[in-house]
Amino acid sequence: MTECPRFEPWITLLQYADGGERQELEAFVDAIGTQETLRALLRLDSADRERVLTTLSPSEAADIMEEIPDDHASQIIEELSASDAASIVTEMHSADQADVLAGLDETDAEAILAHMSAESAADARQLIRYPSDVAGGLMETEYLAYPESAKVEEVLRGLSDWAEERPGEEPPVYVVSIAGTLVGSVDIRGLVLKRRATPLSEILQFPHFVTVDANVDELEKIFDAHPLPVIAVVDAHQKLVGALHREQLERTLRERSDSDHLKSQGIVGGDEIRAMPVLTRARRRLSWLSLNILLNIVAASVIAVYEDTLSAVIALAVFLPIVSDMSGCSGNQAVAVSMRELSLGIVKPYETARVWLQEVSVGLINGLVLGCLLAAAAWLWKGNPYLGLVVGAALATNTVVAVSLGGTVPLLLKRMKVDPAVASGPILTTVTDMCGFFLVLSFATVMLSRLTVS
Repeated sequence: MTECPRFEPWITLLQYADGGERQELEAFVDAIGTQETLRALLRLDSADRERVLTTLSPSEAADIMEEIPDDHASQIIEELSASDAASIVTEMHSADQADVLAGLDETDAEAILAHMSAESAADARQLIRYPSDVAGGLMETEYLAYPESAKVEEVLRGLSDWAEERPGEEPPVYVVSIAGTLVGSVDIRGLVLKRRATPLSEILQFPHFVTVDANVDELEKIFDAHPLPVIAVVDAHQKLVGALHREQLERTLRERSDSDHLKSQGIVGGDEIRAMPVLTRARRRLSWLSLNILLNIVAASVIAVYEDTLSAVIALAVFLPIVSDMSGCSGNQAVAVSMRELSLGIVKPYETARVWLQEVSVGLINGLVLGCLLAAAAWLWKGNPYLGLVVGAALATNTVVAVSLGGTVPLLLKRMKVDPAVASGPILTTVTDMCGFFLVLSFATVMLSRLTVS
């Protein structure tokens, strides 16, 4: 039976790029889609990737770059010459422009901005000033704005021009004062039913808006409360400076969630993909793994102290990983709840005492139930109720310790300006392992005479 050849689009991309066949290359990109093109590009080395991107039209290359995570898009842009990079960045949406340029060092960013038009460069510089997790850093500067005295026919002409430049995109339309402050918004769909000479002052609507410093959690609540596709962004003087699309906020929230998950697994930076240089990936992982192995050695040292007890009651070795693992699971549940409440703003870093009391109440119940289950299993296995008492009591106690740590450590780290997504896991794992080993072996040492009775 003959096997079908594997489809390897990166080879086709490179063939068209090497031949300088722009039309064929763009037709191929359109045929396989942006996501498949992205996958193919990341299989190429930097020199080949540059050839493909510079063979594509700047607008086609910009569409692809907007799909790449910001840090990696910055790395790819950095590989290009300043003029080639500027031609692609110019075609990107303003929010994506700012994200990519913010990921470059200042010299490279300025070199690219120098090749952009004065207006585009000014907009990009304005957006770069804002942090990436506030409205100012997420907004776009592409919108239509008119004075109150403007007529409906002017807006319709503006929409027609917009459609020529950005087909398929619907712009937000705002009404501003002479000083540029936000006065209202205009419903595009209702314009066609209005007389062409109608001034905008007669049809404007009260606008929903946010300030440039509103963070993503505040923005999420606003968009949840109002089913809007886009919202105006104003500065401290109520001057209209941008428009924030719901889609951009949702993308940011997804990226933050993905980043937090990677950080919790020890991926420092929270943004690794396998197209990154091997040494960079190895260094990022080792920075966490090296610390973790030291912490695990400390935890394992507890066993060495109780080596005689473990030798006398070898069955304890079976229960040590169970106690530490189950306690770790309980602790991780508490970490997850604290991380979520911190992100939603419903708990503050200084509320550790309240959080601790709430977690202890859950830990006591769960610890008692889990401890009884493990005690019953140990008793049935070895026929020794004292073995069950030792491992059951250790698990119950360690569960309370684990949820106490899991609930409070993220808050304490947040107060110390340390990323809780990165540090909570290693701290919880080490302490629950140490405590679990200590509890099992110390309880066993106290009851050694009961455990060794044949």
